[in-house]
Amino acid sequence: MTPAEELRYLILAIQREGNRLFATDLRPLDLTPSQAEALRVLADHQPLTLTGLGELLVCETGDNPSRLVDRLVKAGLINREPDPADRRHVTLTLTEAGGRLAREVAVVEARLHHTIETLVDGQPVQETITLLRAFADAFPAGQALARRRERR
Repeated sequence: MTPAEELRYLILAIQREGNRLFATDLRPLDLTPSQAEALRVLADHQPLTLTGLGELLVCETGDNPSRLVDRLVKAGLINREPDPADRRHVTLTLTEAGGRLAREVAVVEARLHHTIETLVDGQPVQETITLLRAFADAFPAGQALARRRERR
């Protein structure tokens, strides 16, 4: 196995296991990982346009997460209102219920992050992050994450 092949499979294995753990912990909240990400991004950056949300999501490709948002609007978690500055656009904000759920998602994320920190304790984490950023930043999902880092 070449180093590039092993790196690829290690990234895939970590992503699958992390997503599985996250999905399991989200099940009591009746949310998917993609829905949870959308709620957390809105909690951190609202109000956003549909395009603005899409530009910050790692879980969705492109900049138009309309189906994901439609499900969250239907569930009463996101408000979708015409943008007063440009009625061709919509503004997205969390409802009160969406805000509560976003806070619960933050607790689930904190537990997952603690698990990750425990697993990598004593390892060169910052160097690994630098390596992964160099790889991920070449792709749309990595660019979305970079935009979120820049907005904090």
